[in-house]
Amino acid sequence: MAILRMRVVLCTLLGGGIGFVEGSMESLKITSFDDLLRLKCLEPPSKSHRVGFGSDTHRFKEGEFIPLGGVNIPFDKSFVAHSDGDVLIHSLIDALLGAAGAGDIGEWFPDSDSRYKGVDSVSLLKRVKEFIIAVGFEIENIDVTLITEQPKISPFKESIAENICDILEIPRYRLNIKAKTAEKMGAIGRMEGMATQCVATLRYFDWSKEACG
Repeated sequence: MAILRMRVVLCTLLGGGIGFVEGSMESLKITSFDDLLRLKCLEPPSKSHRVGFGSDTHRFKEGEFIPLGGVNIPFDKSFVAHSDGDVLIHSLIDALLGAAGAGDIGEWFPDSDSRYKGVDSVSLLKRVKEFIIAVGFEIENIDVTLITEQPKISPFKESIAENICDILEIPRYRLNIKAKTAEKMGAIGRMEGMATQCVATLRYFDWSKEACG
């Protein structure tokens, strides 16, 4: 109120006049969750879930480690890739984008773009996470399957899971990681590379629930 009086005095000193118009609650400025609740025309978000599927495959080359979920796994090979080749993160990105109906990793980060040469895939996942949140979703569940003969994934599953949960800012119980072999069949069975599959489930962020505490 003091600020309003100051503005009225200043306007008068400058030779101006003060006019008033009839206001309306429909033009209420939205500054808090309580303000959203007053907008009766704004319906709560849908309770439906969106599911996306992603997969990725990369060939091996000589190296010292492979990146999986942002964790460097000691190995005598690395990935042949335009980026760092993190197959787990790449399949996860595709699953998240698929659930959001927002294209795929190749559209977002094309290998024809020099900016992504050797890029850390964690930075790409962070950008996709920010997009997912910005358009009104939250991550409900992620299920990942790694398919490889070597290296053995079990000793690293928990550190990979914790790292991904930190990146996506989700509780640990919302992420599951499985690993299996190809039973010596095909290119994966011959240890020529690794494949991953991922399913992600999104739901709309329920602002009405948050507003009511």
